[in-house]
Amino acid sequence: MTNTPDRAITSQRVVTPEGVRAAAVLIKGEKILNVIPIENTPETCPIDDMENNVIMPGLVDIHVHINEPGRTEWEGYETATRAAGSGGITTLVDMPLNCIPVTTTVKAFEIKLESTYNKLWVDCGYYGGLIPENLDDMKPLVKSGVLGFKAFMSHSGIDEFPKVSETDLRSALSILANYDLPLLVHAELEDHSNHGKDLHTYESYLATRPKSWENNAIKLLIELCKEYQTPIHIVHLSSSEALDDITQAQKEGLPISAETCPHYLHFISEKITDGDTRFKCAPPIRDNENKKQLWEGLISGTIDFITSDHSPCLPELKKLSEGKFDLAWGGISSLQLSLPVIWTECIDQGLSFGQLANWMSNNPAKFVGIDHCKGQISAGYDADLVCWNPEESFVVEPTMINFKNKITPYEGEKLFGIVKRTYLRGNKIFDRGQFVNGPLGRSILNSDAEKN
Repeated sequence: MTNTPDRAITSQRVVTPEGVRAAAVLIKGEKILNVIPIENTPETCPIDDMENNVIMPGLVDIHVHINEPGRTEWEGYETATRAAGSGGITTLVDMPLNCIPVTTTVKAFEIKLESTYNKLWVDCGYYGGLIPENLDDMKPLVKSGVLGFKAFMSHSGIDEFPKVSETDLRSALSILANYDLPLLVHAELEDHSNHGKDLHTYESYLATRPKSWENNAIKLLIELCKEYQTPIHIVHLSSSEALDDITQAQKEGLPISAETCPHYLHFISEKITDGDTRFKCAPPIRDNENKKQLWEGLISGTIDFITSDHSPCLPELKKLSEGKFDLAWGGISSLQLSLPVIWTECIDQGLSFGQLANWMSNNPAKFVGIDHCKGQISAGYDADLVCWNPEESFVVEPTMINFKNKITPYEGEKLFGIVKRTYLRGNKIFDRGQFVNGPLGRSILNSDAEKN
């Protein structure tokens, strides 16, 4: 029979679009065949019983810096995707910078795709880069399969990926109006009035990237969105002061969206030790009141979803021995830890598994146009599942980290939520601390990609 499942995965807590319930997830090949009461599971069907562990849709992290090819000593597809799988993430989208060459031409994109061969432990999509010199490359990159374009309004940290002007943004939005793809923007407008030197305290670093940089950039992006009616997405929102403007723009029906990250939702600037450059990122981690307001923006729906913005580097680039924020590479390494970090905060606020799944699975899948197959536990969807224990806690130690360089501000944090098992398209890829059956990941291309 074609409708005979290959196996069932059962639990007392399965997170479905209709709510959390005891259920059997029936799998046929790589797809979910059905979600049914446990007692209705066919007698001959093999069962993986996860007991009271939560079964949730595999997480979709659409903002990750993998850095291959060219900087694989920072991170690479194998280490990044293994770390993802061990953290319950089954789909990633890779950013176009920090690799060499940066992904701003079709040739560079082809080199990137070649570099993924036999290394992907989870499914992976890719963004193209928007820089001042590559407007003519945008359409060919769309046809090659990128899921959107990333641009910086301030220095990216990489000289070969320069920031764009308002004129560049206008030109890009005109091109993207012909496609159903978003423009993702690092929204900080520098004014150079706050640049400092010898930044040893976190407070001094914070002063060099004030909220006004984000606020002003977002105001401009809203005006451009209003003018062009083309989807604009604000990456890693840090300033809570911009929430009112974003909320108003969304109420007016503008196609503008925003994400934030675990580090902005977990850490607060008041508790960052002077000289601890593991916490350097841009925009910066802000104060406790700002954190509270970001959570309110997430709960209200103004902020659409959560991404890791995993941005690794070699340990020496963090300049921990000098402890100077002006010298250190900016970026938080967090892939693998997003689920427990956010769940730990959810526990404190009484938030639900359903909200968690929306913020970390369904909504990001929708954003990159894969919500027909990723992001929820429903019949016909890819059998991407994370099985985890939300009551069990652990302390983050370098020995348990699966991304390449083990330096992270989460070291020493006590977190709740331990991933027991991860399934990618029905295949068990991570099981109680061990990687199995991989690498089985595939590249995800947009629907406009030309078929070869």
